[in-house]
Amino acid sequence: MAKIGTQKQVTVEGVDYTLQHPGNREFTRIQDRAQTDQGTFSSEKWADEIMKHVVVEPKVSWEYFDEHDGFDEVIKEATTFLRTGK
Repeated sequence: MAKIGTQKQVTVEGVDYTLQHPGNREFTRIQDRAQTDQGTFSSEKWADEIMKHVVVEPKVSWEYFDEHDGFDEVIKEATTFLRTGK
């Protein structure tokens, strides 16, 4: 089954989030952009990419999560969804 464009609904802290898979090529690009100049993983860059390219509803940002609980769980759900499509 194709992953690109597939969606998953998750509820975190009473808020419904829609995740959308960007496809394997974009997933790989997201992984590449989430690295530091030294080639190590950056949690901040990873979260930026997830918020921009995977969580499509509601639109979220660092500021959004300053006002709403569930940041870690949303990022975890989105990461699992990217890797498995489920």
